Amino acid sequence: MNNKEFIAELAQRTGYTQADTQKLVNALIEGMGNRFGIGENIVMTGFGTFEVKKRLERIIVSPSTGQRMLVPPKLVLGFKPVTTLKERLKSGEEGND
Repeated sequence: MNNKEFIAELAQRTGYTQADTQKLVNALIEGMGNRFGIGENIVMTGFGTFEVKKRLERIIVSPSTGQRMLVPPKLVLGFKPVTTLKERLKSGEEGND
């Protein structure tokens, strides 16, 4: 599902126009991005947790040259789904509400 299809389905389910729905989704994404930027985690009840984690500095070896390189530390975004969502995905259950 691409963004256009997602917005159309969400608009149809909520009764808002597609333009209003697009604005709401953009505001949600921007707000989440701002929180991630300051290192804050976001918990969405019934869905999961978006976590900002620090990946430590490490040494990697290039397979082609054998050269060792230092990869600097960085922040990465992870997602941990709630148990019920994990179970639905494992069982192959479709969530067409």
